[in-house]
Amino acid sequence: MGVRCEVIAPSMIPRAPGDKVKTDKRDCRRLARLHRAGELVAIRVPTPMEEAVRDLCRTRADMVEDLTRARHRLSKFLLRHSRVYRSGSAWTHKHEAWLVAQSFDEPALAVTFGHYRATVLARDAALAAVEADLVPWQGHELFADPVRRLGAYRGVTRMGALTLHAEVCDWRRFARAASLMGFVGLVPSEYSSGGSTRRGHITKSGNAHLRAQLVEAAWSYQHRPYVGPEIAKRHEGLPPEVLTRAWSAQLRLSGRFRHLAARKNTKSVVAAAVARELTGFLWAEMTAA
Repeated sequence: MGVRCEVIAPSMIPRAPGDKVKTDKRDCRRLARLHRAGELVAIRVPTPMEEAVRDLCRTRADMVEDLTRARHRLSKFLLRHSRVYRSGSAWTHKHEAWLVAQSFDEPALAVTFGHYRATVLARDAALAAVEADLVPWQGHELFADPVRRLGAYRGVTRMGALTLHAEVCDWRRFARAASLMGFVGLVPSEYSSGGSTRRGHITKSGNAHLRAQLVEAAWSYQHRPYVGPEIAKRHEGLPPEVLTRAWSAQLRLSGRFRHLAARKNTKSVVAAAVARELTGFLWAEMTAA
């Protein structure tokens, strides 16, 4: 009809605590007044292709959750029967060989173990299939440059970079890095009045998929700064200024992780703090001229 249209974020629409009546007419009037006053926050509507790739990335996240649940069921079943793996990290090739060697005298237990193992293998295959479908999109003209630039940062694989860009799409719609940090819910909650300042846990509001990806990437900064073979491969062909920014981020975040870990008992809190700073570095990268 040729009418300019904006999509408004429902969670950001101001509402009076005492307003307990909801009708379409009252909503229309309230929205019109708020829009005239500039109090409404408009979202960026993704293109059909961007939304489709985002849904495929979220499908991968669902497959990862399903695989994790299946692995937990299998490990807890083995634990109930005193089968504990003590030769290193679980779910490696060595651990897989240990699982294959397990046997049970009771036929019912053997069948139960077989079902749990089959479920884990099926979830592994489903995850591999989704990741294979995502690989071609990493080189698509719409995603290739952001994936390569985001992949220069430690903890951000090409698959993770595709997920990050598919969720954000337009990084420049955030005027400041702090706005993006608030969008992913990594900023602390606050209740301050007068001279008192009280801050609590992170808000966890906004995009949970993006927040999970950033926190997962932040865990890699618990180790010393280092450019390994995998990161070096992702650095191939990138401009020097991108590599400089990525190395500066690694120096800063690795030192930050060690500094905070020495003061905090819970490392998940440290990972969330580092993820917040990593968000700022990635925003600066994607908005650099």
